[in-house]
Amino acid sequence: MPVDESLEPLLALLNSPGVPKMSDGTPELARLNFRRFTVDARQPEALVPVASVEDMTVDGADGVSLPGRVYRPDGAGTGNPVPTVVFFHGGGFVIGDIDTHDDQCRWICREVGAVVLSVGYRLAPESPWPGPVEDALAAVRWAAAHVAELGGDAARLAVAGDSAGGNLAAVVAQDCRDASGPALAAQLLIYPATDFADVYPSMSENAEGYFLTAADMVWFSANYLPSDADPADPRLSPLRGRLDGLPPAVVVTAGYDPLRDAGEAYASALEAAGVPVTAHRFDGLIHGFFGLPAMSPASEKAVRTTCASLRDLLV
Repeated sequence: MPVDESLEPLLALLNSPGVPKMSDGTPELARLNFRRFTVDARQPEALVPVASVEDMTVDGADGVSLPGRVYRPDGAGTGNPVPTVVFFHGGGFVIGDIDTHDDQCRWICREVGAVVLSVGYRLAPESPWPGPVEDALAAVRWAAAHVAELGGDAARLAVAGDSAGGNLAAVVAQDCRDASGPALAAQLLIYPATDFADVYPSMSENAEGYFLTAADMVWFSANYLPSDADPADPRLSPLRGRLDGLPPAVVVTAGYDPLRDAGEAYASALEAAGVPVTAHRFDGLIHGFFGLPAMSPASEKAVRTTCASLRDLLV
């Protein structure tokens, strides 16, 4: 199946000679360019409407306060509890923030009917692994302790994330099980990075031309991983961890994504360990499609399908 035609203009722009390659620059420049591509290019009227949006601070690791943003759907806080989803943004652990992934959280809030707490964990290289993992775990514990004031339901607490954020969500799900809580009802892993210890065919098949490149992944890893990190550590590569007893999962991959095969390997491993899994591969889409519904009907359809699967787990 070819790349969906709605994505061809975007890919033509990203692959044009005048667009700087992320892996050729500094983290600061990459963050600036990513915000230009996402936040600055966004039409405010195109944002998905939700009942309310509130900025706040969330407890991270080591007593650090992290930026957070809570999205509430219609009906939240009216005596009719709704699910709570803690969301971790993508960006290779180096770029991205709660602004770049604003619309992704709005989609989940509206389509799932959940309170969504987006967490701005600290980024590498300033905070390399396991810093973002520790921030993510602290944020989920904070959310569980404050779920009532967020307007959600403690019995239906889920984690979610895309790409690097999907990695964090998967690692947090394992940590919560091993550390006896907080109990999680579900996990949504959107084209997650699940294994730093192996090379998969999709990494070469989709190495160039589809937004996320092989060079980008090497650059992200170089910034995120300390020199003494073990790529097979489960808190870095959740595919290498013990998978039984984890909450039900929705695992989403894209056909033209270097991370496709590792994500699907994680879905298969979860299922083999007895974890209920809903797996979706969207063949004509690329890494990052969850942020592209405004320009791509196929991406919008995939986002709706994904959210419906999470909603089914949180009924």
